[in-house]
Amino acid sequence: MPEAEPSDHAAHVERTLLQARALIESTVSLYRKRPASAPAAPHTDVAVLGEAVEELVRSARHSVCVAITGSEAFHHIARKALGSLESGLVVRLLCAPEVADRSLALLTRMPGARFEVRVCEAELRDIVVVDGASALVRTGAGNAKGQATLVNDAAAVRALELLFAGAWSRGRKLDDHLALSPKLRTDLTRRILERLRDGYTDDAASRDLNVSLRTYRRHVADIMRELGANSRFQAGVRAVELGLLAE
Repeated sequence: MPEAEPSDHAAHVERTLLQARALIESTVSLYRKRPASAPAAPHTDVAVLGEAVEELVRSARHSVCVAITGSEAFHHIARKALGSLESGLVVRLLCAPEVADRSLALLTRMPGARFEVRVCEAELRDIVVVDGASALVRTGAGNAKGQATLVNDAAAVRALELLFAGAWSRGRKLDDHLALSPKLRTDLTRRILERLRDGYTDDAASRDLNVSLRTYRRHVADIMRELGANSRFQAGVRAVELGLLAE
């Protein structure tokens, strides 16, 4: 059989992630509709959320995967729970750019569990996945009274793992993120890089972004300088390496 083209593989991965997201949403919806008499109690306030996260993390035997968005409450809860893990565990912490700071690097130097920290620009949801067997998904957003759903269904946990793995593969290492100039972290930079990757002419890209041709070219020159690139192709390669662009 002929080998699959890279584009076919990318499309397959994208479809898988979309299916995983749909499964997660349907599972959360199902849990929320359960009657009050059901044995599981998926909804929690922040105080109970902290207990649920700590209990889930303490049960880990092999691995813990955590995604943290801009939610301050969940951020502190997760950091506290991860701070006392035993050695032998592999912990992958994926965070949104707004919560990525040098304090997270301290986790990688703590005795005990082996930490890896990455930063991802993609839309994330606060989640914890333990040993690929159980998970917690924060369903509320933007405020301290967010709710969470405990997930034990094997298919739903697998879907969460797939979603996390896809975001993880597109993330950049924390040290690389912290070393980036703030100019490379803006939405405009991302949009310009996307158009360079997609082969837009300067004229077409500037019209698409609603900026003048001169302004667009100045931004491109700034981006290349920040990336230490001598050509636009090299800038694209470097942007992929840093997680600023998907391959």
